[in-house]
Amino acid sequence: MKGKDYYQVLGVSRDASQKEIKQAYRRLARKHHPDLNPDDKAAEARFKEMNAAYQVLSAPEKRKKYDQYGDQWEYADQFAKSGGQERVRWDFGRGGTTFEYGDTDGFGDILSSLFGDSAAGPRMRRGPQRGQDAESAIEISLEEAYHGSKRVIQLQTAEPCVACTGTGRVGNRVCTICNGAGEKAAPRRLEVKIPAGVKDGSRIRIAGEGGPGRAGGSKGDLYLVVKVLPHSMFERKGDDIYTEVPVPLVTAMLGGEVRVPTLDGSLSLKIPRETQNGKGFRLAGKGMPVLGNANYGNMFARARVVLPTNLTEEEKKLFERLRSLRPTESEAR
Repeated sequence: MKGKDYYQVLGVSRDASQKEIKQAYRRLARKHHPDLNPDDKAAEARFKEMNAAYQVLSAPEKRKKYDQYGDQWEYADQFAKSGGQERVRWDFGRGGTTFEYGDTDGFGDILSSLFGDSAAGPRMRRGPQRGQDAESAIEISLEEAYHGSKRVIQLQTAEPCVACTGTGRVGNRVCTICNGAGEKAAPRRLEVKIPAGVKDGSRIRIAGEGGPGRAGGSKGDLYLVVKVLPHSMFERKGDDIYTEVPVPLVTAMLGGEVRVPTLDGSLSLKIPRETQNGKGFRLAGKGMPVLGNANYGNMFARARVVLPTNLTEEEKKLFERLRSLRPTESEAR
């Protein structure tokens, strides 16, 4: 590009900001990209020129040298490696000239945002490109994981700016409505169903709510990554639930029944005589629903014997009587 004025190629002034240079390149790329102008040699040549100009003007150090030396800027220096980055090879059309240069100035990112990831790869490919998938975290309670739930989430989608029709400029000025971005955020509310049985790390797929496709390609998907919050009474291990059930001392010794809380109400648990502290009970089918089918895990309830406090005089006498009947080992000595 000996003798070419890079500023003129991009249609910007010599004191243009980096943002203005980037916006100018995006606007021209939409117009002259080979994918949009098949078999148009003039558009192909124009695209090569603007790429070369943007490679220099978008990099402050290269731009400074260009401003100083103008068309004495060495062609090889423009496209050499920068900062140890690997070189990217571009081949425009059949039998066309091949250029190589370091992709260290966001050049590939801009083409990717305009035409899909294939535009920033080793070789330009044409055709529809599917949008990228996206992820977002969502926190739910253990009860919501048990019963299933619904959540309303707000999505931010991008729509072309009406004022500038997506170009980012109105005449020779930057569009003040979208600040030159060419698009504006459009909030949208979406109701999402959370299936029963989801676990930490479960991914809920929402089809078509990811990144936009390119060249007519379909949108990507949105994945909600589930985080189940800790519970004050229950501990979850897989599809099983673990909990403690308080058992009065008299019930532990003489037997009886206690109420056990579950995630689906409470139930009665029979306590056999002389139940020891820490004894475990298995409640079949009272755990978490198994994701994707009608089965349930189990609940394991551990007895926590509760000692009485604030004894009455009569109760103290009864315990004294019990001690006389069942002396401890130290007392027996």
